[in-house]
Amino acid sequence: MNSSPSNPVRALQRWRHQLTVPQFTVVTGLLVIVLGTFVLASPLCSTDDVGLWQALFTVTSAITVTGLSIISVSRDLTPFGQVVLAGLIVTGGLGLMAITTFLQGFVQGRSGLRHRLDKGRALDEFGVGGIGPTFNSILITAGCVMGVGTAVLYSFGFTDIEQPGQRLWASMFHVISAYNNAGFGLWDNSLVDYRGNVVVNGVIASMIVIGGIGWRVINDLWANRFRLRRIRRLSLHTRLVIRSTAVLIVLGAAGLLITEHFGYRATAMAPYGFFERLQIVLFQSITTRTAGFNTIPLSAASITDAGLLLMILLMFIGASPGGTGGGIKTTTFAILMGATRSTLQGRSDVLLHRRQIPDSTVLRAVGVTLASALFVVLMALLLGIGPTAAGIPGHQNFSFLEKLFTCVSAFGTVGLDLGVTANLNRWGQLVLLVGMFVGRIGILLLLSALYGSRPQSRVGYPREDLYV
Repeated sequence: MNSSPSNPVRALQRWRHQLTVPQFTVVTGLLVIVLGTFVLASPLCSTDDVGLWQALFTVTSAITVTGLSIISVSRDLTPFGQVVLAGLIVTGGLGLMAITTFLQGFVQGRSGLRHRLDKGRALDEFGVGGIGPTFNSILITAGCVMGVGTAVLYSFGFTDIEQPGQRLWASMFHVISAYNNAGFGLWDNSLVDYRGNVVVNGVIASMIVIGGIGWRVINDLWANRFRLRRIRRLSLHTRLVIRSTAVLIVLGAAGLLITEHFGYRATAMAPYGFFERLQIVLFQSITTRTAGFNTIPLSAASITDAGLLLMILLMFIGASPGGTGGGIKTTTFAILMGATRSTLQGRSDVLLHRRQIPDSTVLRAVGVTLASALFVVLMALLLGIGPTAAGIPGHQNFSFLEKLFTCVSAFGTVGLDLGVTANLNRWGQLVLLVGMFVGRIGILLLLSALYGSRPQSRVGYPREDLYV
């Protein structure tokens, strides 16, 4: 028997080379979270109030670009700790899967066509051309957009901050958080103090939308910037994302305006006039799907049940493929709506913008939606049967709607909070922590990492109809 000490190293190397892309993504994500936890918990980054658990929850929330927090960013983190937090947000927001697959090219050293196609499928089909050019394009686009946003916020937005250094950091941090759809803010009340500031609202909302629609759409629009009048030159993906995003923003704003104006116990926007309400609901409709900022205090006492339910639906849908947000994605929702319309019309195929959608894509949309819904239900059940169900001594007893809202916010990597997260015990926060990670990685990618990809069976089976 060979008991050479190099055997464990060789075994680790063999295991590393045998990892699939989904498995490598999950392992790398966990390693980044563990490393970030120890860094953020160090005295260099945080005060004594931040222990390993608080650091773990915060780092997971940052890497998954969620924004749920059990600490105060301004009080509990040092300036260097805030820089580390911003770096973690960028790491997660610009594509944890893109970064890990980019690194995998160096670690495994394989560049065959089959392996590159495997990368493409795992990363929402980045393409055969390789991860490097795509990743560079993502970084350049993000840097340009965030640079412009920071300059505008510094010059015209946060003008109430007199100290230039503090104003520059506030502008940069909030633009990074908004573009990456993270929802972290330097102030405990998010952007409530700036609800009437048109520049702050406009810049943050623009960063959220640009980051949420994804790099594919941005590249397509840029490539056809001189031919935008001929909308058909844009890809079906771009047209579908833009239309879905616009419709959801308008319907979400209109819905919140109705529920919080006519709804019973609607107090959140009672002190404001119509135009200020319009600005609030428009901003909240944009941030609810992906980012997690808020310009009005959110709680079960101030928002109607109908408003909370509408926000849950928006959070569940989320951003677009290739974007920095979570959720089931706008294109998935559009495919489901197209399938529903085809069913009601008696059609056997799904059409979107005069294009037929493959059955495999429709099945994938159904699978993503159903698996995500079941996972959110599981999270809510775990919160219900755990110690948080009967309330925690000294804390309030949360309603089921509040828990469901928080679960969807965590899984959709949104970060909106009704005051629940910080008051949950470790069990409840663990449920949210796992939900954030699964929501960011993606339910199908996680299942692929756990069970691997199985070859398609060549056995055919007889068809038989069922009553539906």
